Amino acid sequence: MRILHTMLRVGDLDRSLHFYTEVLDMKLLTRKDYPEGRFTLAFVGFDARDNGVQVGGAEIELTHNWDTAAYELGTAYGHIAIEVEDAYAACERVKQRGGKVTREAGPMKHGTTVIAFVEDPDGYKIEFIQHRSRQD
Repeated sequence: MRILHTMLRVGDLDRSLHFYTEVLDMKLLTRKDYPEGRFTLAFVGFDARDNGVQVGGAEIELTHNWDTAAYELGTAYGHIAIEVEDAYAACERVKQRGGKVTREAGPMKHGTTVIAFVEDPDGYKIEFIQHRSRQD
């Protein structure tokens, strides 16, 4: 078994795709409209697919229900974690591209791992974890 994807419901698909592809540098892997169900599924990620089959790491499924403009995040959702080479530089790129950094890069409380948090347009938290080789 392996994790395939995490699904997030988004209110404005184009805005979310802009964030994940232009701010976080993910690739739009697939996008399909389901007119009968009035929703669109878009998959983004860092790894490629081979003939439509996922061959790399986990992906994010952005689900846009056409008749819903916003969602309540609730208290159960935590965050998605992304390993980055340099968390400080990653935060600067996010800010330069119009993204929102909610916790600047720095050592985690009670530890030495360098982390940061950013937020997507729907309020979902994304943690940057600096690659271990860059911790010292």
